[in-house]
Amino acid sequence: MDDADRESTVRAIVGAAFGAAGQRCMALSVVVLVGDAAAGKEWVDDLKAGASGLKVGCGFDEGVDVGPLISPEAVARAEEIIARSIDEGAECVLDGRGAEVAGHGGGNWLGPTILDLTPGGHYDPKEEITNSAYTEEIFAPVLTVLTVPTLDDAIRVTNANPYGNGAAVFTSDGASARRFQYECEAGQVGINVPVPVPLPFFSFTGNKASIRGDVNFYGKSGVHFFTQLKTVTSNWQWGRGKDLGGVTMPLPGKK
Repeated sequence: MDDADRESTVRAIVGAAFGAAGQRCMALSVVVLVGDAAAGKEWVDDLKAGASGLKVGCGFDEGVDVGPLISPEAVARAEEIIARSIDEGAECVLDGRGAEVAGHGGGNWLGPTILDLTPGGHYDPKEEITNSAYTEEIFAPVLTVLTVPTLDDAIRVTNANPYGNGAAVFTSDGASARRFQYECEAGQVGINVPVPVPLPFFSFTGNKASIRGDVNFYGKSGVHFFTQLKTVTSNWQWGRGKDLGGVTMPLPGKK
């Protein structure tokens, strides 16, 4: 939201998107900016400035923020999706392709990359988002951004996505946070929390295509999953000797 604290929000988004080189299941991959196009451009510029300051390199080296991807194939796949996204109309605000790290030539390097799907304008939430950077899970330090006019539009875009593992809203307005909390179709919702992964005693749950089976793991669902139900029916014959009673179903009011 345009009323969110700018400095802390940018810092949180940059960390959630590019930490662990974007290779975690709950990495922040899409940001929906709410407000006019000019304000959206300012947010994109701030995100670029924050991401540009990250250091790419070996995780054992001091001061490194973004390590390598897991394999050369992962780099090739991410770079192919980036190129395809640009061909489909995205603006590459920050290009991390071809990153080099001194002393580690030939490594699986990909620097922070930001793709703007609505450069200088707004996305029409009535249209389907077909850009490859949005429809495919890149699993790399790549952040996709788009701008919409209102919170209603942002919720509509979020709910139109076939997946619903987690979503977050950044705002200083309690009413906006409450609306997002109740109307967003995601299993885990963060309010000013970029990666809304709960502690183990709460449920880790997806929504829509982000869930398989009848129950989730963690929390009460996890207890239920690992619980074997047992039903015991007993009949104690105190003081009745060998009288085992009848074999018919007892009826109310009948001896």
